[in-house]
Amino acid sequence: MSLIKVIEKEEATGIVGEIYQRMIDSMGFVPNAFKIYSSSEHVLGQQVNNLNFYFKHPKIGGKLMAFIRLMVSEQEKCEYCVGMNAGILFQYGVFPDMLKDILENPENVPLEDNEKAMLFFVLKVVKDSNSITKEDVEKLHVLGWEDKEILEATYHGATQVAADMIFNAFKIDIDA
Repeated sequence: MSLIKVIEKEEATGIVGEIYQRMIDSMGFVPNAFKIYSSSEHVLGQQVNNLNFYFKHPKIGGKLMAFIRLMVSEQEKCEYCVGMNAGILFQYGVFPDMLKDILENPENVPLEDNEKAMLFFVLKVVKDSNSITKEDVEKLHVLGWEDKEILEATYHGATQVAADMIFNAFKIDIDA
């Protein structure tokens, strides 16, 4: 049971009700990852807008984003997000035995070289942002990434840290 009250779909009205209905229409349910934000229309709206932006991203693919979220959440020890993103990666053909190996040996992540470099860059940022060098960014440029994409992937990883902290702090329930 969450430490803060969440609005369930049956009691959702106004903006929260509209957002919930869009989720139900597209996913069939409202994940607890969004219910946890329901006491603030502003925060819930921001989360939904971010999700919509990244789902439609022209260059940063869903598989790379799921690995960013999974590996950041593994660092942050967020059971909810590790499980959710493992499920998403399953849809990309990444199975539980593969995930165990990938988490133990990140070099085995099944991504293209440029995506792998972006993943490792983001993980380095969230682990120790002061350790980033000009050479780290230049390596991504050489692999075809533009500053816009580097910033957006980094933002995605950094906001995942915030989500993990919120989920852990308020004891989010695993979706049934």
